[in-house]
Amino acid sequence: MSLYAWLLFLSFIGPFALSFDRKVAYYKSWGRLFTGIALNAIIFILWDGWFARTKVWGFNPNYVWNIRWNDLPIEEWLFFIVIPYCSVFIYACLKVYIQTEPFAKNKHHITLFFLIATFFLALFNSTQAYTFYNCLIAAILLSIHYLFLRKDWMGYFWLAYFVHLIPFLIINGVLTGIATDKPVVWYNDNENIGVRIFTIPVEDTIYALTCLLLPITVMEMLVVKKIKRKGTLAVKHK
Repeated sequence: MSLYAWLLFLSFIGPFALSFDRKVAYYKSWGRLFTGIALNAIIFILWDGWFARTKVWGFNPNYVWNIRWNDLPIEEWLFFIVIPYCSVFIYACLKVYIQTEPFAKNKHHITLFFLIATFFLALFNSTQAYTFYNCLIAAILLSIHYLFLRKDWMGYFWLAYFVHLIPFLIINGVLTGIATDKPVVWYNDNENIGVRIFTIPVEDTIYALTCLLLPITVMEMLVVKKIKRKGTLAVKHK
């Protein structure tokens, strides 16, 4: 297998095996989960392919299979299934094992902080494509949450986000060249602000935020819809 494929396989095997744990029972959320992952994948694969064609970033052929769709190697398509699956698994575990919502008193302030930060990063970096579009998408999603959506699970989201950055940055570190002579995925620094965490563009932490929050949002909205439907049916049967 390619290096990129090995990274995805090793990332996936643990969360998949633990998906059938009786307490977490992650597999029971698969319908809602993959609905969220599908929406996330459609948005980011289209965006990813556009950026690959315009040389915002690219892929080293020595570390990926020679199978491409939409100018992306097959591993990049799989990335948008495997990594959200693993990332949301962290969220699901935290919700089961931590009874009291984390950051209960500060979650709105954290959301507002990241909303303002991503908005101004987009505003002042409109000529850097990766920074601008990455931060703009995150700011829009965070705005929707802050202004309109239920917020009783955002404390769990923020804890999951901070925890998942550890494995996320390890995987991205390998992809961006921390362990290889040349990166698996290269970035054009003219299209970002040029600040890196070791080999990783700092914008990837915002990218990780959106790729975690969007599937979780869809999952939680479907849960609310299911609860409301059950409540309506219960009222009708009285």
